[in-house]
Order: sequence, then structure tokens, then C-alpha cells
Amino acid sequence: MPGSTPDIPVRRQLALLALLLALLAPGHPPARANEFPDRPVKIVVPFPAGGTADAIPRIVADWLSRKWNQPVVIENRTGAGGNIGAEQVYHSAPDGYTLLSSPPPSLVINHNLYPKLAYDPTRFEPVIVMAQVPNAVMVNPNNIKASSVPELIAFLKGNSDRTICATQGNGTTSHLTSELFQAMAKVKLRHIPYRGSAPALQGLVAGEVDIMFDNLGVSLALAQAGKLKLLAVASSTRLPSMPNVPTIAETLPGFESVAWYGIVAPPKTPKDIVAKINADVNEALRRPEVQDHFKKLSAVAFGGTVERTSKYMREEVDRWATVIRSANIKLQ
Repeated sequence: MPGSTPDIPVRRQLALLALLLALLAPGHPPARANEFPDRPVKIVVPFPAGGTADAIPRIVADWLSRKWNQPVVIENRTGAGGNIGAEQVYHSAPDGYTLLSSPPPSLVINHNLYPKLAYDPTRFEPVIVMAQVPNAVMVNPNNIKASSVPELIAFLKGNSDRTICATQGNGTTSHLTSELFQAMAKVKLRHIPYRGSAPALQGLVAGEVDIMFDNLGVSLALAQAGKLKLLAVASSTRLPSMPNVPTIAETLPGFESVAWYGIVAPPKTPKDIVAKINADVNEALRRPEVQDHFKKLSAVAFGGTVERTSKYMREEVDRWATVIRSANIKLQ
């Protein structure tokens, strides 16, 4: 009939509309996780290269790049105790293509230390904790003549406020561990914050500073080479790999400090993307070659579900907040 419009195109449009609505309806399996990643992924590390905070994510990123057939790039964005890198990721697109890999400061410590941050650590989407590494007390053997924690405490009591302690930076686990030690041992140290573990250890080896509480990831090799002296570890029990090295807790009961390295995503990153990354990192952590690399850093794989990660990070907020309050630490 002249002037009439065929109804077949209308039916097709309605069918397409119905299909689109079905795809967008709640409960339909999202396609994002199946397609992720289809381009390079960036993992921001808010501390310098050369330390364990940089080494752990590089090991995992290398494996993920092969799993995903996409580059997984580590970008060191340092400064302000980890806040600069964390802020960058916090304000990134919530699509899984920019992630943050960090030890505790950026994730569970800094919001209890700094009066104002440009990001809210509690709003990150927790993905996974890759590994834990015990902290330990190291001294420059030329500066401090001590072979045990009791001898160290005696030395510090006789050199109150004159012994210089290097840390990875203000608010780091290295810093808070030193504050915990001072409180429990009733001694006083002069604090010199560096921008990361690697430069702090360089200062300790050079004799610019006297003592440092650092994770064993990089510092153990320096002790084995005779450049530093390892007095004790900060784990709750002696390490099976070093049964002759005592714990600090054997002298100061209850003393414990473990560094860990987590991955988080920007706020509002889709749950399916978070779950995909969590599953693939867990797969990496089970690989023998990844575990072998971790072993060289004295690291133990942690892993587990997103829920386990969230619970662990909440517990760490409470634990370090207690240390901060007890030591009355305040940063600007």
C-alpha cells in the first residue's frame, strides 16, 4: 500500500532493544572480566626500585604478563610515605588497568598519621595480599658493637638519643617498628627517614646511620655478605630457614612486626574485574618459579580470597593504629 511503512524493521529494532536490556539487566554475566585485559596494565608502586616493595610486584607482574598476553608495567611513583603513588591510583579510572601495589603505609597506616590526605585508603577495592616478609633489626657492625638484642638495648641505654636509626620513610613499617622497639625496650633513637628501603640500607652500609628495622627481603643478603649484622627477626617465632637467629620477642615478649605487600584497585572498580585479578594472582602465587623467587626475598606467599584480603587489611589498620597512638606519632 503506497505510503505505508514496513513493520519488519520495527520488529528488528524492538528485538535489538530487548537484547540490549537483557544484557544490562542485573544478574547477567558481565563480559568485562572475560575480556580483561585487552591492553597493557599498569601497577603503581609508591616506593623506589631496589627494595622488597618493588621486587615482589615485579615477580608477580612478570608472570601475569605471560598469563594475560599483555604487558604488565611497574611504575615507581614515590614520595610522601607512599601517598603520591596511592593518590594517583585512587583517582585513576576504575577499570582494572591501573592498580596499586604497596606495603602497609599507603593502605592501612597513613590515614592514622597524616591529618589530611588527598585520597581515602578505606575506599580502595582490596584485591589480594601477595606475600609477607618478617622485619628484622640490622646494625652497622662498625658503629654498634652488639651481637644480641640484650647487648643492643644495653648499648642504646648508654648512648641515649645519639644512635641514628634509618627508616624507609615516615609512617612506614620500618619507622613504626622502630617506635615499637623504643617503647618496649625503653630506649631512644634519632630517626632519619629515607625515601625507601634501598637508599636507607645504602646509608646503613656506608655508616651514615647506625641501625635499621627493615624487612629481610633485601637486607638479609647484605648481612650474609658481612656488610650488616642481623641481630634478630621480628616474627613471633624463629624462622625455619634461620633457626639460629633469635626473635626480638625472646627479649621483648609480644614484639612482632611483619611487612606485607598488597594489591588494590581504584574505588568502584567492578567486582568481576577485582575477582579476575585476584584469581590470576592466586594462580601466580601457586607457581613454583614464583615461590622460588619469593624464597630468595625471605617472602612467604599469602594469597586467598578478596574477603580474606579485606579482613586482613582491617585488622592491620587496628594493629598499627595502636602503635601510632602509643608512640604519639604525628606527621604533617
